[in-house]
Amino acid sequence: MVCLSLVTRRQNLRIAACRRKMKWNQTVPELSTAQRSFDGMSLGSSGSMAFREKGGRGWGGGCSRLCWSITGLVLLLLGLLGAAVVCGILFGIPLPTAAQRFCATVSNTSGFLCDDRVTCLQPSQVCDRARGCVTGEDEDPALCGNLPHSLPVHLLFLCGDAVSWIYADKVCDGFNNCGDCSDESFPLSECGGCGPQQWSCQSVFYQFCGCVPRALCQDGIQHCTDWSDEYICQA
Repeated sequence: MVCLSLVTRRQNLRIAACRRKMKWNQTVPELSTAQRSFDGMSLGSSGSMAFREKGGRGWGGGCSRLCWSITGLVLLLLGLLGAAVVCGILFGIPLPTAAQRFCATVSNTSGFLCDDRVTCLQPSQVCDRARGCVTGEDEDPALCGNLPHSLPVHLLFLCGDAVSWIYADKVCDGFNNCGDCSDESFPLSECGGCGPQQWSCQSVFYQFCGCVPRALCQDGIQHCTDWSDEYICQA
């Protein structure tokens, strides 16, 4: 009797467990394989839970792999730029060559380009003991220490005697700067004749060549060998 009672009791427990299982299956819907796999992964990581709550966009409020790649590239470029600046300060930046110093002035003559890459000085403003560039490179001893050999050739004009020289912006200015008028006449210079403010004649004064300023006409002083500045020229 005791044995029969134990067997009956075990059967009743099995039946009750089976009924509870059937009731659970009726209450909870069957999950797909993908859902069970995803939920299993999410239960093991709070990061995965956050991933689901964000709608699958990942960490950083929606920043994708492309976003992180662009950010890394920008930081790399900034680092390289900073390194270049530091190297330039520590080891020095090479000075511009003579060719890099060339520029065109307002009067359309060749000039001297300052380190700011904007200011263009007239040739005669270089090595004149007056700073024309902000940082004073136009008066640098290396540039002015052995004139004219230390100057860029585009700033110079070699006179007819092959010894004398003048600054390039003094050519064709109406004055005998070379002393032999080679800076005012062909073939060394191509001045194109007298300008509208000049009178063409053979000057009796050393400072003029073939052109006399009209401002000197009819001033009571002879400037031309033929006196044309006093009788023909109009001031």
